[in-house]
Amino acid sequence: MRLTFIFKTLLSYGGAVAQGKALALLLFLATPVYAQPAAILAFGDSLTAGYGLPDGQGFVPQLQRWLTAQGQDRTVINGGVSGDTTAGGLSRIDWALSDDVGGVIVTLGGNDMLRGLDPAVTRDNLRGILRAVQARGLPVLVVGMQAPGNYGPDYKAAFDAIYPDLAAEFDALYFDSFFAGLGGNDPAALQGLFQADGIHPNAEGVTRIVAAMGDTVLELVARMEDR
Repeated sequence: MRLTFIFKTLLSYGGAVAQGKALALLLFLATPVYAQPAAILAFGDSLTAGYGLPDGQGFVPQLQRWLTAQGQDRTVINGGVSGDTTAGGLSRIDWALSDDVGGVIVTLGGNDMLRGLDPAVTRDNLRGILRAVQARGLPVLVVGMQAPGNYGPDYKAAFDAIYPDLAAEFDALYFDSFFAGLGGNDPAALQGLFQADGIHPNAEGVTRIVAAMGDTVLELVARMEDR
């Protein structure tokens, strides 16, 4: 049908000048249109949103630059909401999955843990989020969280198990901890990678987090390309 339209358009022109215009039209219409690569939705809380950091220094913009440096032309959408719980994430995941999203990074649950919410509830909410992503046929990267020991061994065991369990259940990629890139047990060294609240990483901390998580994000991109 497209070629028929082009042919009829050419016939409607007369004279050398008009034929030149027709040729230009033919070349324009025959040029393939390339779609923008699908975006990555970073879906999370203040750790994703970049709380307390200058523009350009949060997780999303730093990950965007890291991917560009790796030759990956992917837009990273900031789907982080400061203070959000897994319940909040579940309530907004459907509209967050816009048509341009081709893969998702889920980093939620830290605020559930800080509030001492039942790990079973956190698990159910995250399962609902992953089901919504799965229903769209999108690959997903689950980023784990760990509860500190002062919540008690039972709470810690139940909470920590949520993320690897769900990653296995949904055949998702898994990165064991958002803070894995900070490493080490030296309190003084770690203090230099966090903001004054001791919870949110500073710009250097985010740089290390992105570097540590980067290879797993590239695996997500590979799954996006295989869809």
